[in-house]
Amino acid sequence: MELDSTSNGRPSRPPPTPPAPSIGRGAYLAWEDLTVVIPNFSGGPTRRLLDGLNGYAEPGRIMAIMGPSGSGKSTLLDSLAGRLARNVIMTGNLLLNGKKARLDYGLVAYVTQEDVLMGTLTVRETITYSAHLRLSNGLTKEEVNGIVEGTIIELGLQDCADRVIGSWQSRGVSGGERKRVSIALEILTRPQILFLDEPTSGLDSASAFFVIQALRNIARDGGRTVVSSIHQPSSEVFALFDDLFLLSSGETVYFGESKFAVELRTLTKRSFVNMCRDIGYYWSRIVIYIVVSICVGTIFYDVGHSYTSILARVSCGGFITGFMTFMSIGGFPSFIEEMKVFYKERLSGYYGVSVYIISNYVSSFPFLVAISGITGSITYNMVKFRPGFSHWAFFCLNIFFSVSVIESLMMVVASLVPNFLMGLITGAGIIGIIMMTSGFFRLLPDLPKIFWRYPISFMSYGSWAIQGAYKNDFLGLEFEPMFAGEPKMTGEEVIQKIFGVKVTHSKWWDLAAIVLILVCYRILFFIVLKLKERAEPALKALQAKRTMRSLNKRPSFRKVPSLSSLSSRRHQALHSLSSQEGLTSPIH
Repeated sequence: MELDSTSNGRPSRPPPTPPAPSIGRGAYLAWEDLTVVIPNFSGGPTRRLLDGLNGYAEPGRIMAIMGPSGSGKSTLLDSLAGRLARNVIMTGNLLLNGKKARLDYGLVAYVTQEDVLMGTLTVRETITYSAHLRLSNGLTKEEVNGIVEGTIIELGLQDCADRVIGSWQSRGVSGGERKRVSIALEILTRPQILFLDEPTSGLDSASAFFVIQALRNIARDGGRTVVSSIHQPSSEVFALFDDLFLLSSGETVYFGESKFAVELRTLTKRSFVNMCRDIGYYWSRIVIYIVVSICVGTIFYDVGHSYTSILARVSCGGFITGFMTFMSIGGFPSFIEEMKVFYKERLSGYYGVSVYIISNYVSSFPFLVAISGITGSITYNMVKFRPGFSHWAFFCLNIFFSVSVIESLMMVVASLVPNFLMGLITGAGIIGIIMMTSGFFRLLPDLPKIFWRYPISFMSYGSWAIQGAYKNDFLGLEFEPMFAGEPKMTGEEVIQKIFGVKVTHSKWWDLAAIVLILVCYRILFFIVLKLKERAEPALKALQAKRTMRSLNKRPSFRKVPSLSSLSSRRHQALHSLSSQEGLTSPIH
């Protein structure tokens, strides 16, 4: 036990802390189906501020409630703290440590957006007066002062403790220090739950960082549950939060760890910058797509509705859904380089597999839209497929999702092959099989039923893309007959009788099938990466065991030299140079 030299040798004791509220140590706060409405008694529509929100906040963590203005951030805080206005109605359940509870005045601390402080008092005086008013009467003056000093240190207010708060007519502490004083007043009673309404509003980035850093320390050191709304934080400030609850128009957009959101945003931005600067990733392919689209448009220019135009339309559609998507393989070297960076960073624990897969697709989305939009617009208008905005939109969407499928397939291949040359060969072979079973080179009804028709053609995006393209272009059109005098052929007859395409389902179902294949490839990409993570250590251990077994079979490896031989080898008798004169050199 340490002795305090200023207390006559008596053992000193640390300043006491006030008793915790009745909610107990460590408050787990949850809300279920939380809905807040403003009823309209005049008969008009009811305004819904919050719509069926579900979430939870844990002790020792700090949660950020984010969203655009009017999304319901302050309303959610008021609902959780029991401070809603009387003209609103709240439904749903609030659970505190698994039990229904109402968080009202005194049970939790609430820091409002506006700092309501007396400008003539110093920081220490403000906190001291509040402590004497709110803390238990059983505490002595020295104990209260000890709590005040501890709170000042906890919020980092030592340097400004004896400065006045200030007002509009007299300068005082800074905005960040004022906000920390407001927080200090609320944590004097050591509440287990702390709510804050936009504590960084009106502060510069440095002050905002110090405020949120102080809140983070409060949550970590005291095991408190901290929930704060915040508007447009900097990346440094946002990284301090543990969890994120994202709102839009009173509905939940995202709820989970903020680390995931930070990683997703950072990876997406970095990947997008890489794609913009790497000419071979997308830019060169876009140029090639434009050139090839112009060539296709001039070759099949204004095909018309003659009998020969049927074959021309089919050939053009098959080329676009086949070869145009095949060109996506040109970005494979860039895929390989990106996978190398992923393996290196994943090994160091930079981020997870799922966030990488999502960011990869999100960052490539603008380029895929550009490729499909440019290709679709040029060829559609020059060839003069069936007119109409909906038909043009389907044509571009068909190209977009087809290219997305090939991109996803190439990422799967890139995760399996050791180098880009093997990847090009493997990828080209797989795409070739997909093209052969798409119904262009051989009609779908004529494919061998076993394996090729069922299930390969159903797993091929090409078969769905071509069927959708045929329906989008032919249905509703009429074509001249082969011989004069015969009735015109409808587009439905053409695709059913000549090309064996069933019209029992809509073209949009064909597009939905391509989207499903795209999702399956992305899931497969995730599974492959996770399996490689788990399989590589086991494979290395197995290889090490096999190597040791083969080495143990060698006599030279099994023989263990004796200590005497080792000693004799290490301590050889020394001979002078004179004794070695006259010896024959082994060189001659």
